[in-house]
Amino acid sequence: MIHYFYISDNLRFWMLKNFQTSKYNLIIFFKINFFLVVPFILYGQNEIIIGIEKTDKYIPLLRNKNIAIVSNHTSNFNKTNNKIHLVDSLRNYELKILKVFAPEHGFRGNSDAGEKITNSIDPKTGIPIISLYGSKKKPSKKDLENIDVIIFDIQDVGARFYTYLSTLHYVMESCAENNIELIVLDRPNPNGHYIDGPVMEKESMSFVGLHPVPIVYGMTIGEYALMINGENWLNSIEKCKLKIIELTNYDRFSKYDLPDRPSPNLPNLKSINLYPSLCFFEQTPVSVGRGTTNQFQIIGKPDWEKTNYEFKPVSMYGAKYPKFENEVCKGYNLKNEDYLSKVSLKWLILAYNNEKDKENFFRSGFHRLAGNKTLEKQIENGLSEVEIRITWQEGLKKFKKLRNKYLIYN
Repeated sequence: MIHYFYISDNLRFWMLKNFQTSKYNLIIFFKINFFLVVPFILYGQNEIIIGIEKTDKYIPLLRNKNIAIVSNHTSNFNKTNNKIHLVDSLRNYELKILKVFAPEHGFRGNSDAGEKITNSIDPKTGIPIISLYGSKKKPSKKDLENIDVIIFDIQDVGARFYTYLSTLHYVMESCAENNIELIVLDRPNPNGHYIDGPVMEKESMSFVGLHPVPIVYGMTIGEYALMINGENWLNSIEKCKLKIIELTNYDRFSKYDLPDRPSPNLPNLKSINLYPSLCFFEQTPVSVGRGTTNQFQIIGKPDWEKTNYEFKPVSMYGAKYPKFENEVCKGYNLKNEDYLSKVSLKWLILAYNNEKDKENFFRSGFHRLAGNKTLEKQIENGLSEVEIRITWQEGLKKFKKLRNKYLIYN
């Protein structure tokens, strides 16, 4: 049945923000003067089928082959009450897994951000785990001896500084150099509904941003892998032999609440949505709530004044040594902020204006998160968010054109 009714522009925005979920497969808007006539059709919910669940597409590709896996704690089948990890699933098919490569936070996802990950043996399966975070970020030729195929399955959050993208890059590079096929099991991007932020400049590239893309790029990790390959960003003569196991029923404009926290300090959809706008603070003296249960949903410092919120970071899972441990911080609770469809600078500018020691507000690595050395100068010079955002537009326009070549989903 189709229903027609009039809504204001404000209500239209609210509907876009709240009704873009998998429960509503189609909403069509027609602009008429200052109002909208909205015919909308309600279908039954079509659940997203993620790459790992499409075993019929990739298990036949693994028979009689020596397999390596790049995965972490998010590499689960999520439809069952008892979650099954990819490694355990493949072992049930009697496939030969020789080793696992672990990214930042480790194979089981219980290490702090930036914490060194060491080689080990998985106690459950006895499979060797090789760290790709620390001094070694790329599988070596020796690591890949006797490997026929690598499977990559890690949940991304759609932000350039999330290091799993860099792990993907280096794995692709090793595969290209050693003539090994890479199979990427695609997953939804919870920040896939927009593209925003300054495009990474070459002089600021590092492991927290290897590619000339904006902070939020609006692609799944499978689409992103196609872009790395297609744009020749690998330091390799050959391209990676790449196979994407695609999603079904995926709409990048739908909210997707992840079944597992993608890393220890992103506990929920709100923190994931705020993350692209708050990660700047990691290279400032401001806390983003590590050491609390509201990580990336609050900001503050002990010496701030005239704020409406207090919190005290303590040593805990995912934050052994948080900023301002056991000190009361004064700041702001952002949990009730509107769902974001842009990289917001308002909190960064607010924090800078609150700062007493402005000369030491931006730390040396800030430009690696920002993607350039311009943003901190713009804030120091008093530019407004609107003025700063204007300077991003040319780069965003070029990126959107490039991105379109690699999109799998509407």
